[in-house]
Amino acid sequence: MSAKRSGIAFVICAPSGAGKTTLSRRLLDKFPRMVLSVSCTTRLPRPGESSGRDYEFIDEQEFILRRDSGFFAEWAEVHGQFYGTPLDATWKLIAGGRDVLFDIDVQGASQIRSSLPGARLIFILPPSLHELERRLRERGTEKEEDLKIRMSAAARELSQAHWFDSWIINADLEQAFQDLCATYISATLSPSRRPGFLAKLLSEWGD
Repeated sequence: MSAKRSGIAFVICAPSGAGKTTLSRRLLDKFPRMVLSVSCTTRLPRPGESSGRDYEFIDEQEFILRRDSGFFAEWAEVHGQFYGTPLDATWKLIAGGRDVLFDIDVQGASQIRSSLPGARLIFILPPSLHELERRLRERGTEKEEDLKIRMSAAARELSQAHWFDSWIINADLEQAFQDLCATYISATLSPSRRPGFLAKLLSEWGD
């Protein structure tokens, strides 16, 4: 007997430099059932980006209309531009058995927790703030003032980690990836992912 598994919303958050993007990409590569959520944004496309694959590019007026109508599962304003994830499209993917990965900030994760019940929220932590600062400096892309801003933002984000479902400490990338895979697989095995399966199984007793 088989039963279709419903998908999950799998949310990954982390301060800049903690390894979220690298881990998210590896997770997508390893598990074909998982897809990256495609957000709407008011910013202009960057070279190589296309609408529908990277983002849905819309103007600010359209974004606000959609936001005010409850169109988004989560939305945020970042550096003067709006970003938001369509709610209905996400639910359709989940109902069809796809797992939807969200690579978003703490503000967005908080909204997902309300708009998509059953979502699993994962926080990637650095082993220490000193190590996080070292990684950011190693990039060589941050001015000193920008580095201070990022570290201050990291402290604010880390102060919200207590309400996430799981913590993964990225001291070693390979171990962190194994932990992330285990967390994802565990989430997909929840009884809530197969509603009605047990009742159908027990009903066979009378056949």
